[in-house]
Amino acid sequence: MQSAEPKPAFLITIDTEGDNIWSSPRQIETKNAGFLPRFQELCERFGLKPTYLTNYEMAISDEYIEFAKDCLERNTAEVGMHLHAWNSPPEESLTEDDYRYLPYLIEYPEALIEQKIDYLTKLLEDTFSSKMTSHRAGRWAFNEFYAQTLVRHGYLVDCSVTPGVSWRKNLGDPKQQGGTDYRGFPDAPYYLDLSDIRKKGASSLLELPVSILPKYSKFISRCRKAINKLKGREKEDATIWLRPTGNNLKNMLRVLDEAQQNKRPYVEFILHSSEFMPGGSPTFKTKESIEALYRDLTELFKAANGRYRGATLTEFAKQFGVNN
Repeated sequence: MQSAEPKPAFLITIDTEGDNIWSSPRQIETKNAGFLPRFQELCERFGLKPTYLTNYEMAISDEYIEFAKDCLERNTAEVGMHLHAWNSPPEESLTEDDYRYLPYLIEYPEALIEQKIDYLTKLLEDTFSSKMTSHRAGRWAFNEFYAQTLVRHGYLVDCSVTPGVSWRKNLGDPKQQGGTDYRGFPDAPYYLDLSDIRKKGASSLLELPVSILPKYSKFISRCRKAINKLKGREKEDATIWLRPTGNNLKNMLRVLDEAQQNKRPYVEFILHSSEFMPGGSPTFKTKESIEALYRDLTELFKAANGRYRGATLTEFAKQFGVNN
């Protein structure tokens, strides 16, 4: 008798970093660590298991370390790696003011990329007594050398790809070409080709692209492009993410429905740790906006309950490897 097909996974990825990095702070604080237990409790209420993709300043935050160790001991979450190149050791200036420009890791010399990945991986593993196997690139900037380096360090899963979205206009080092262009990348899980990360390959690194849908149908999209071309302007296609903004619950529910209808094996939610703290981000500035965020999260998780199963990135990657 054939076993029942498993429910799709609800993957929660939290870029776990300092307070309001969008404001390019000179002194990075980590007060948002104190706001994570409330989110964790909500996830556990619905059987969901976040992956906290953790960068340098959080890896040395006593409050975050205590929180994350408790989650790991109870097997209710995963700690992975997230690297912001400008303040992650070994520090070496790339621009005239790295804390202003926030350069991408892929803009640094390859030897320094390797050193930064090695340093943060070892710091996280030593701190949490846990092998690092999941990863997301800081500011979504990813390339072939980065992927190759992750494989050398034993990572199993990456979630840096934002299908259909280009970060080219978002500059890091102003003398370089901007972020990674993910237009044309797959929107379903695939093992990376380490010589061309937009292609499926035979590496051990599983890519789990973020859940992103085009906002409009192909026909409407073509019409919008034609109109913009006539007006002499180039605009990216509008997209829908599984990422709360304070007023997009309906669109997030649409992502769940689309994934189920098309038998996708997972949906991937993304938020930053500082977005759970009032004033920790440009999006959620007040206590009232945080309460509205939690109302939306509760409704979203209720809608997923029974239809999706909770899993960390590495749990999903290991199951995917067995079943494919």
